[in-house]
Amino acid sequence: MPRFFVENDSINDGVFTLTGENARHISLSLRMKTGEHITVCDAEGRVSECEITDIGSDTVKARALKVLRDNGEPPYKAVLCQAIAKGDKMDTIIQKAVELGVHRIIPFESKNCVARIKPEARAKKTERYRNIAKAAAKQCGRGIIPQVDEPCTFDDIMKIKDGERIFCYECSDTPLEGHLTGDVIYFLIGPEGGFSPLEAEKAAENGWQSVSLGKRILRTETASAYFLCALSYERENKR
Repeated sequence: MPRFFVENDSINDGVFTLTGENARHISLSLRMKTGEHITVCDAEGRVSECEITDIGSDTVKARALKVLRDNGEPPYKAVLCQAIAKGDKMDTIIQKAVELGVHRIIPFESKNCVARIKPEARAKKTERYRNIAKAAAKQCGRGIIPQVDEPCTFDDIMKIKDGERIFCYECSDTPLEGHLTGDVIYFLIGPEGGFSPLEAEKAAENGWQSVSLGKRILRTETASAYFLCALSYERENKR
């Protein structure tokens, strides 16, 4: 069934009201009719099977039939702190991270970032990142749309003090195993040029655990996927 995400204020007495892009997609793109079923996810991550009761070009109403068991969300919250990558690499990183179960993405500028986002372009770039996350969440059957923050700085990332904090660093000899146990796990991925020695020092001073992602040096667009796959295997798929 097609999947849609709504805010909690769109629900009234078991009836979902879908407007804007959602309504246009149902009525114009999918050409659905009353009586057909859709999947609707609310802001709390609840997933409901719904029957369309009223349809128009700008508003669609759907009655909840049953709450579905949702297997799309992992039992942990993985937060990707990703150094901004050049070109369309960030698009790929966000898309794949959402598919692999990330809960939140925090883009940031690192000393060795090749790409820089001008202040006047940040809002537009953030909107693009969020649209990519939304499309990926729909495609892969997530129960939520992972949050994508506005780009920040490395020093802003260092202010994070909660959860398990993992600094993925090519110069570390500490294996990843044993560091994937927290309910909330922040993991820090560097840019194309890698982290500077000063950034590695700051991370250690601020309580980030430096770990290795294996014997081979991974590209920035590969590293987050590697980490999330390892986390999923350890916490969801390992028997």
